[in-house]
Amino acid sequence: MSKAEKAKALFMEGANCAQAVCGAFAAECGISKEQALILSSGFGGGVGRMREVCGAVSGMVLVLNMLYGTGNAGDKNAKDSHYARIQSVANAFKAECGSIVCRELLGLDKKAPTPAESEARTPEYYKKRPCADMVALAAEILEKYLEENPG
Repeated sequence: MSKAEKAKALFMEGANCAQAVCGAFAAECGISKEQALILSSGFGGGVGRMREVCGAVSGMVLVLNMLYGTGNAGDKNAKDSHYARIQSVANAFKAECGSIVCRELLGLDKKAPTPAESEARTPEYYKKRPCADMVALAAEILEKYLEENPG
């Protein structure tokens, strides 16, 4: 099963966008699927359902942090090269989708309320949301990036 298929399956099982992407790469990150889901749990819905940065993009960032991030806060070179990695995958996603902002991707009004309560995962929910395809795309972009840029 490809990472895109795995991410989409996780989303269809009820994972949020960030969890779906992060969960698909748990083994590569050296963590369990449960740990991946916990780490990424607050990034769904554009960070806590506030409709900001897309959870699929946040999931890519979390995976890159675990694989390439630095623990040395004063290492400017490491920080800069890591930011370049993040921008690379985020820009690839943006090139395909037109944005990395959840509300824009979903076509929501900027002034629309953003309640914390998640929507029920019904067949209608899945029909109206492009999120399953977006998590698959994010996983595909990330998988390609990792193949081209081994640790």
